[in-house]
Amino acid sequence: MLWLAVGGGFLGPFLLWPRTRSGARAALVAGARRIAALERRRRIVFFGDRFPLSYVPEDSTVLRYVAARAYAGSVTAVTLALFGFGTVLAGVFGIALVRGRVGAVELLWQVLLGGALLFLGVQGLRSLGALDARLARDAFGPSERELLRRRIDELATSRAAVVHAVDAERRRIERDLHDGLQQRLVALAMLLGRARRPGRGPEQSAALLAQAHEEAQGVLTELREVAWRVYPSALDGPGLREALGGVAERSPVPLRLEYGLQRPLPRPVETAAYFVVSEAVTNAAKHAQATGIHVQLTMASGVLTVSVRDDGCGGADPRGTGLAGLRGRVEALDGRLRVDSPPAGPTTITAELPCV
Repeated sequence: MLWLAVGGGFLGPFLLWPRTRSGARAALVAGARRIAALERRRRIVFFGDRFPLSYVPEDSTVLRYVAARAYAGSVTAVTLALFGFGTVLAGVFGIALVRGRVGAVELLWQVLLGGALLFLGVQGLRSLGALDARLARDAFGPSERELLRRRIDELATSRAAVVHAVDAERRRIERDLHDGLQQRLVALAMLLGRARRPGRGPEQSAALLAQAHEEAQGVLTELREVAWRVYPSALDGPGLREALGGVAERSPVPLRLEYGLQRPLPRPVETAAYFVVSEAVTNAAKHAQATGIHVQLTMASGVLTVSVRDDGCGGADPRGTGLAGLRGRVEALDGRLRVDSPPAGPTTITAELPCV
């Protein structure tokens, strides 16, 4: 309060003059930051508070904090002074009571009045302590409003990322159906048509039917692959471990799976974990020239950690379509996705999914 009175009184004329306003404001803010630094150290030493080191409050926030803290400190000082004055009065009243100078009615009145004032004083100090803590949080770390705003931004971003990932997945499925299955079904129809043409000998017809049978088997395999990319049916039955076992069986690259989970997971977490592993394995097989993949699932403090590591050439782009879609899917569950892929490899994709 003294600094505000002296500093404000001295710098007031300079703040009013446009030519010196910026310099006076800078001096005022510099002094306020020194006082705020002392207050921050006081909260850390005496109350054990922890504030983010990278957070730097704005000048207006620092000035508001110093002003509010000066007012709260003045009220606290007055309250403590009243406590001291009340203690002295209580001592005088106690001496008078011992000497028999106080009657019953006066004793009852003093006890009621003193108890009420003591209650109000204690509640006032508790409220001032809570106000001090809240002012410190708002000034030296993200405030509740700032955290709420960040949370809203994160939710909006993750929702947009999920919508984008779903659209990208639909386009990929449509492309697989159009460029893959449709073409193979056309070839199968042509083989069957050639086999049914008149004038074909038994051997030619048998050969065409054998090719058609092989093509039908390939169509079924590719259709099963597309269906697994949409949603693995194993998640509705045996669970995540069986679904990941299917990924290992279909992987063209040798895959080693470490499944360290002892209890079932929530269905959204299982689905996200499956797609993280499936997409990472697909990328390693197609782009990384990997010769081995290691998948590990662990649980600690209610957080599922999915790690996929390959020994490929590295250089994976976290902003690519596949990894960006995975990031959106993971962040929609309040999780985090990290991609560590130096140019020479190896590539490690780690997803942390809360299970609460």
